[in-house]
Amino acid sequence: MMRSPRWTSTAVRAPDGAIAVFTEARPSPLVRRRWLRLPVLRGVIALYDTLTIGVRSLLWSAGVAAGADRPLTAGQVGAAVAGGLVVAVGLFFVLPAALIRLVDRFLGNVYALNLAEGALRVATLVGYLAAVGRSAEMARVFAYHGAEHKAVNAYEHDAPLEPGAVQTFSRFHLRCGTSFVLIVMIVAVIVFSFLGRPPLLWRIALRVGAIPLVAGISYEVIRAGGRHRWLRPVMLLGLWLQRLTTREPDDRQVEVATRALREVVEREGASPSFIMSG
Repeated sequence: MMRSPRWTSTAVRAPDGAIAVFTEARPSPLVRRRWLRLPVLRGVIALYDTLTIGVRSLLWSAGVAAGADRPLTAGQVGAAVAGGLVVAVGLFFVLPAALIRLVDRFLGNVYALNLAEGALRVATLVGYLAAVGRSAEMARVFAYHGAEHKAVNAYEHDAPLEPGAVQTFSRFHLRCGTSFVLIVMIVAVIVFSFLGRPPLLWRIALRVGAIPLVAGISYEVIRAGGRHRWLRPVMLLGLWLQRLTTREPDDRQVEVATRALREVVEREGASPSFIMSG
């Protein structure tokens, strides 16, 4: 899946070997309303927009593989996004907060508590990615993820969007959801330190309620990381995590990724900095 501020395109290899493409004009809320571009708030909007588009593309791709080449309804996409958010919040925020409660009395202050909880959160994320990446199905998904990054890297360097040329580029890219997730984990440690040390249920409620703020700040860190060299070490951590969420793709997978990218570029003529992979 490739997207720009106004267009989204998803390409998938159909069972008959052909490449099925679904491209739609989908202007980002950040384009339509200037007030949504306020710092921090724009990160929350961008996250919601990315989740919605990503889930929509994944479910459409699954439908093509099953022989149902049609876009999904808003209700279907909304249900999938809500379900994914519940699982993610439960696994990476509620569970670590509950588990760290078992050793709460051994941690001297709120900063030690949040560092321990943050370490557990990151360990849960890395363990989860490593575990799911062992399945053949997810390894194939991660290879397509690598193909998307290669295609965007090729476009940013004015290389031909052909499999042979695209394959020479890196499968890692700074503007990736994987990097964003890791930044969220780091920012959460800092933000949660200001929430004190309340009882467990209140602690979980505060953490869940603070997620939009954490996401918004993380978005600003990602933006700043592209401009300021002193933030590059933090960005490099995200690139390291992409070793788990990407694989080296084959030429057929790169062909699918470049087809989706060409669809967006031809319609919008977007600058490289506006092209994002799924």
